[in-house]
Amino acid sequence: MIVKAAAMKVRISPRKVGIVASLVRGRSVNDALVILANTPRKSAKPIIKLVESAKANADINNKMRPDTLKIASITVSPGIRYKRMRPGAQGRGLPFQRRTSHIYIELDGEKRLVKKPTSKKENTEIKND
Repeated sequence: MIVKAAAMKVRISPRKVGIVASLVRGRSVNDALVILANTPRKSAKPIIKLVESAKANADINNKMRPDTLKIASITVSPGIRYKRMRPGAQGRGLPFQRRTSHIYIELDGEKRLVKKPTSKKENTEIKND
């Protein structure tokens, strides 16, 4: 079963996020979190949050075992671009763009076995004190 999560409009260029995303593609969730925690890039932090969010979705909402989760796919696509102006020579304003990213992740793993409730045997004896 596949669990999805997304982070939209992350204020980091998709090229920079894609480099970090390729480090954890195809790995188990626990390995990916260790790798991302030791990656010295700004784009590792939003990916850590996204992986933890997808892990919580799988555990709580879809009743999957957290130790069997694996990153099936992680993709980064360009988001909207904010148009800004930078001061230029002779009082001009030079345009530039602040790029954003959309990050999508899919986790795959095994379902957790749901325990059936045990039926309580009613005590038919009457106790007198």
